[in-house]
This record gives sequence, structure tokens and C-alpha cells, in this order.
Amino acid sequence: MTPEERRAFGARVAGLREERGLTQKQLAAEIGRTASWLSQVERGIQPVNRLDVLRLLADGLGVSVQELRADAPAQEPAEEPTVELPNDLDQARLVISGHAVPEVILDATEPSPANVEEIQRAVDRVWELTHANEFAELSSLLGPLVPRIERAARTAPPNEQGRLWGLLSRTYQALASAFVRQDEADAAWVAADRAIRAAEQSGNTLDVFASVFRLSQAFVRLKHLDQAEHSATTALNALERHYERASADPEALSVIGALHLALALIHARAGDRPRARQEMKRAREVAGRLGEDRNDFNLEFGPTNVEIQAVSIAVELGDAGEAIEVGTELDTSALSLERRARLNMDLGRAYAQRRQVGEAMGSLLVAEELSPDLIHTHVAARDTIRELLLFAGRTAPPELRELADRADARP
Repeated sequence: MTPEERRAFGARVAGLREERGLTQKQLAAEIGRTASWLSQVERGIQPVNRLDVLRLLADGLGVSVQELRADAPAQEPAEEPTVELPNDLDQARLVISGHAVPEVILDATEPSPANVEEIQRAVDRVWELTHANEFAELSSLLGPLVPRIERAARTAPPNEQGRLWGLLSRTYQALASAFVRQDEADAAWVAADRAIRAAEQSGNTLDVFASVFRLSQAFVRLKHLDQAEHSATTALNALERHYERASADPEALSVIGALHLALALIHARAGDRPRARQEMKRAREVAGRLGEDRNDFNLEFGPTNVEIQAVSIAVELGDAGEAIEVGTELDTSALSLERRARLNMDLGRAYAQRRQVGEAMGSLLVAEELSPDLIHTHVAARDTIRELLLFAGRTAPPELRELADRADARP
């Protein structure tokens, strides 16, 4: 499919869905896919090349395959010439649905060298895609990569195993982070737990605590705030006892600060304003000691990220004025697309709390331009768009209505 063909096909799918009176979420559930997958099909991002997927979609819409796509063959060919690229994390879910390399457990082989540098480059690419919310390429890369590192960590010579276990932990951490953003918190829990185990095997204790941070994020998304608080607090207490104030290295400070931010969010979600404020104060103190924006363990912790989180916390607590005052003064140009998009999303939420429709819509559109998937799949973003439409009513700008259609966020 050419880009033009994908867009035309997506428009056809969206039109037929609307004729049936279905939301993206309803149709996706009917055909066993995710709403994010269907959203990208309708926007012309995700090609549908396989006939079995095309037939599934046609059945869900109640039309023939040929009515959906005129050039589709009447019979499924014996061999498909193209392979569909998933645009969500379905493939990655399969990877964690069982042991990645069960044959290694049964087959005791001699140690064999692994191309550690090549694996390192692949893991770096995984994190690039995670920070950019590029879930299509991420899922395709993780499918073969996770079993490869799992196998290498178990069969490489002893002098290489520690580094490989560390790379495996960081891969699972990326997967946990991506699952949280796709609102698949159950899978994020599994991935974070595997990251913790791999980090223990690596001998890098800070990777263990960075993995616990990912676990707490999964619990927050699951709305298990007691578990989120327990995991973050026990990890933080242990770290702060071990690393004295004067001797803490930058990597340790990054993890400690990230855990304080996690607790700030947990308390804000629980409506505990004093404790949320207290944790934000501690995170700012750690960032001040660090003195620069860093990306240790892909946490992006530093003074700027603390203030981005401060905006999010203020929104959670209903302090829209504070969120706007802090957020509009930040320079996030050195941070990832995901962090920049997150800030604009939270600014949109803050403006929405003040019923400033134009400003809210502007911030959300900037966030969408930076990271479409974040706005189209994040629960808070979609809820904000829906609230703006309800508030604006008949006076809602066309750009807001179009944004709601792209995000499947109509009231």
C-alpha cells in the first residue's frame, strides 16, 4: 500500500464504522484488536496487507472483503507476499506470555560467545523507539530480540553473562514503560518483574531499583496505589540507607529522584496533597544535587523532568494555575519527544480545568504533533478532549472535533 492508498483505505474503514454506529473501541473489541491498532489503520499509518486481517476487519464491519477493498483477491493466496507490521504491542505481549527460550532449559549446551556489542546497539534502539512512542517498530524489534538476549544471557561465557543480563533487564524495562503508555498495565507488571530478576542476575543493583520504578508505574496504571506505594517506598528506603548524602553517585541520585517522583504521583492520585507536595520537594532537592538533566537507566531524571512532573502533579491535584505557570516556562528541547509531548498534554489538561478551550486544544495539538500515539491512546488525554467537547458544545472548533475523531474521544 502506498501512503495515499493507506489513507483512502483508513477513511473507508472509519466511514463504515461510523455508519454502523460503532466507536473504535467497540469495533476493535469485536475483531480482537486494540483501539490503538484500529486508530492507526483509520489514520493511514498502519497498512492492512494480509488477507486474513482484511477479512477479519470486513466481518467486523459487516461487509464483504471486496466492498472494503476492491482490489482484494476473492481467495486467500497460498503464500502471503507481505507481512503486516503490527502497530501496537500485541507481538510483544506474546513474547512475555511464557518462557522466552524453553529449549535452553532442556538442552545443556557449551558456552557460546554472543555479539554483545550488536545486542547493545539493538537495546539502545529499543529505548530510542520507546522514548519516541514508536510502538510499531518497537514491537517488531522486540519480537526476535527478547528471546535472543534471553538465550545469550544463559549460554554466553561467564565473563559476558553479567552484561547480557543487564541488557535483558533494560529491554524488559523498556517493554514495561511502553506497556504502561499503551494502557496495558497487566503486561507492564510482568515485564517489570522480569526486569527485576534479570537485573539481579546482572549484579548491577541500581538496575534492580530502576526496574522497581517501572513496577510502581504499572501498579499506578492498574490503580493499585497501595502496591505502587509499597514497591516504591521499600526500594527508596533501602537506597537512601545505602547511599549516604555526601557519597551518592549520579546514577544513584537519578534512581532515588525518580522514585520520589513516583511517590509524588501515587500520593496525588490518592488525593493526599501534603505527601505529594513533600515528595515533589524531595525530588527537587535530589535534582538540585544532581545539577543537570541526565538519562541514567533511561529515567530522564534531572531538574527539567522534575518540573515536568510537577506540572502533572499540579494537574492531578487540581492546581491548574500552578501547572500552567510552571509548564509554560520550561525549556524541554533537550528531552525526548515523549517528555515534551507529555508536558503539552498536561498543559492541555490544566487549561481544560480552567475551561480555556482554545489554549487547551492548542496544547493538545502540539502534543499530538510530537507524539500522536500518546494523545490517541492515553486515557487522560482522551478524557480531556471529551470534556472540552462537552463544555464547548455547538461552539466547539472544527479542529477540536477532528482531534476527537482521531483520538476516538467523542462523548
